[in-house]
Amino acid sequence: MTDAAGLAAFAALLADRTRAAMCLALLDGRAWTAGELAAHAGVARSTATEHLDRLIGGGLLTEARQGRHRYVRLADPGIAGLLEDITARLEPGLPPARGLRAATADAALRRGRTCYDHLAGRLGVAVTDALTEAGLLDGTSGFAVTDSGLNWLTGPLGVPADQLRAGRRPLARACLDWTERRPHLGGLAGARVCETFLTRQWITRIGSGRAVRLTPAGRAALRDLLNLTSLD
Repeated sequence: MTDAAGLAAFAALLADRTRAAMCLALLDGRAWTAGELAAHAGVARSTATEHLDRLIGGGLLTEARQGRHRYVRLADPGIAGLLEDITARLEPGLPPARGLRAATADAALRRGRTCYDHLAGRLGVAVTDALTEAGLLDGTSGFAVTDSGLNWLTGPLGVPADQLRAGRRPLARACLDWTERRPHLGGLAGARVCETFLTRQWITRIGSGRAVRLTPAGRAALRDLLNLTSLD
């Protein structure tokens, strides 16, 4: 019963639309202020603070203070993976976005976005498929980086080998994409791929949200490194 009570209490943290909206916003992997999250969720700052206190107390979020500002972010990559997995299991056929601005934002997220610290959307799935087809990723049972994949990550991609040592976080993880309904690459390898793409400006963020777009340099790099050309 103790486990059941704990699970029910944990689930209750997300059983509120405002708290759920805040957690989904934080899937961009960045730290937000309480004021920013209040504006995003459309609630008063005092209300947002109450919700954030519950999320922090429940272990979903962590906080840091800098001067007068309070910054919050998801507690760890495992929480991000859990949120993405839950979202991917929602019933399809949700009402379409209303208005041109909302529809444009929705389309951008579907094309490419960050899922905490790795790539998702059509771009993330396409990169994952290309890695698998090239023999750099083994998708037979979950995801595993092959020896060739490690050489690719530390060679052409230039990731330091010590940044790929799996600890509590696995090197590769299959993360079910909530828009594509297919897995994209998570884990340390997924994070390093996304980080490198951003650093080399192969992808760039669209506005202040999670959406990203592929740059001309990125298209050329993916064509050369992964023979990936079918990207919209």
